Amino acid sequence: MTLKNQVRGGGVFVAGLVVGLMLTGLLDHASWAVAGAGSEESAALRAELDTIKGKLPGQAHAMMDVAYHYDNLWFAGQHGNWPLAQFYFNETRSHLRWAVRIIPVRKDNQGQEVKLADILESLENRPLKDLEAAIQAGDREKFAAAYRFTLEACYACHKATDKPYLTLHVPDHPSESMIDFEPAAGK
Repeated sequence: MTLKNQVRGGGVFVAGLVVGLMLTGLLDHASWAVAGAGSEESAALRAELDTIKGKLPGQAHAMMDVAYHYDNLWFAGQHGNWPLAQFYFNETRSHLRWAVRIIPVRKDNQGQEVKLADILESLENRPLKDLEAAIQAGDREKFAAAYRFTLEACYACHKATDKPYLTLHVPDHPSESMIDFEPAAGK
């Protein structure tokens, strides 16, 4: 390593160290402001956080997106449009993860914690994995079975969170009327 590279590397290290120390100082200041019960800064910070939290979508919104994408996934798979099915699969999984980030732990009617991240992990390890494998194989029969199996797993989560009234079924028409579910010509 040349002297020039050593100096440059040392400069990058020092810059990173300074930024790290600054961030630590900022984080310490923010936690001090929150910890300072009754202070004007703490009250203002709490009010600002409440305002921000009030503007964020809730878990129900994220789950509506899940339903939209999962619904359209069915029709993409039924038409053998595997690239579109993969798109809707990816969106479904992404929005499920978003829903869990919004509320990672729920309490059931008995006050017991239900860890949604654990449920999502089991969903991703079997039903969703099987569904994606069917999409990648372009196998309509396996796709239909995996889709239904995933619906059952989703309903098990609804029951675990004391929402058994959120029953699921294979859709009879797509959520989106503008999308052409037929594979694109020439592909």
